[in-house]
Amino acid sequence: MDTKPLSSVFLLISVYLWCFSLTEAHSSGGFSVSLIPRDSPLSPFYNPLDTPSQRLRKSFSRSINHFYPSSISQDQVQSEVKPLSKGGAYLMKLSIGTPPVEILGAADTGSDLMWVQCIPCNQCYKQNAPLFDPAKSSTYRDQLCGSKPCLSESSNACYNGKCMYSLFYLDNSSTRGNLASETFTLESTSGRPVALPSLVFGCGHNNGGTFSKELAGLIGLGRGPLSLISQLSSIINGKFSYCLTAVRDAISIMNFGNLAVVAGEGVVSTPLIIKNSRPYYYLSLESISVGEEYILLRSSTNPSLDRGNIIIDSGATLTNLPSNVYFKVESALKRAINLEPTPDPRKLFSLCFSTSADISLPAITFHFEGANVLLQSYNAFALVDVGLLCFAMLPTQRLSIFGNWAHRNMLVGYDLEGGTISFKSMNCATK
Repeated sequence: MDTKPLSSVFLLISVYLWCFSLTEAHSSGGFSVSLIPRDSPLSPFYNPLDTPSQRLRKSFSRSINHFYPSSISQDQVQSEVKPLSKGGAYLMKLSIGTPPVEILGAADTGSDLMWVQCIPCNQCYKQNAPLFDPAKSSTYRDQLCGSKPCLSESSNACYNGKCMYSLFYLDNSSTRGNLASETFTLESTSGRPVALPSLVFGCGHNNGGTFSKELAGLIGLGRGPLSLISQLSSIINGKFSYCLTAVRDAISIMNFGNLAVVAGEGVVSTPLIIKNSRPYYYLSLESISVGEEYILLRSSTNPSLDRGNIIIDSGATLTNLPSNVYFKVESALKRAINLEPTPDPRKLFSLCFSTSADISLPAITFHFEGANVLLQSYNAFALVDVGLLCFAMLPTQRLSIFGNWAHRNMLVGYDLEGGTISFKSMNCATK
């Protein structure tokens, strides 16, 4: 039996589905997908034997280990165009290839390139799910030397006419392989799949370090030219948003296109600051208030020097502040709470209190340029053990980060064309 006519029909059907799903994304104004919290029962990382406190501790430890390996200096963080982490706080289901193969990846606004482990795998980390085999997909294409995607990164190289990528993380993990294009299909919350043809990604043949066996790769949502966001820019008009729930068992939502617009009462917006260090989203944090007490971050004499002094990142759990600022905030909290602190037995957090006494927590507000973002108590504190409440931020001599713990239950909208990030307080579990 001649299978060529059947394969041609299959290809025509695939092309039709691509066009239909892209047209639907345009006509509906956008689409939404689910984000799975890493420690929720819907995640392969979930361990039912862990207590809520143990899950929190592990989440906080991952945030520290991924962002600040001991061998990395502040100069490296500021000067090298390298992702700080591999994400993993939130996961996204999607499919790759034709016919589609479902994979699970870490969604991370602190990373650029989207990549998955591929066959043949010369040196790969252990992965529970089968590796993606490009030879079995009718829509896989290697990127050639001299192509625009290949030329977009100076670290890309050529081998036998094909473009090869290399990506090194600051914790010494790495991924290397072919830069290619393929059809990716997102599972939208409407129930209709959104097929995205010819997305450039890394087909990793040499991957190692501290990657998790539960994940097939990483979904880069950063500002670089090869991130998912940048490649979808013409479809989504440079707009995406997410609403991260404060309940670990609940699904969070990421929106694209017009569905990502953050509007209505209570919205505040701050400028996105462009810096050379892709792929991060830089904001300008001017001050932090604890009750009526203000701690300044930006120079009052020359504030332009301090613009873009913090990044916002969904892949980092904890917020990290410059050490001199952090300890001023901590001192202000001690004065406002007026209780004897209780040491953290694991020595992760610097300021904790016993919940055996009545605790009155002051209002904490992050004053970004043009936007005052009020943190709820669950954004700034965490019950890390039974009876132990800790201030969930840390001092750093390196890059300052506005982590996801601090912006849970907020609709956070990124408008890359407008150059702003917007915040709106809401219950994300009912979004």
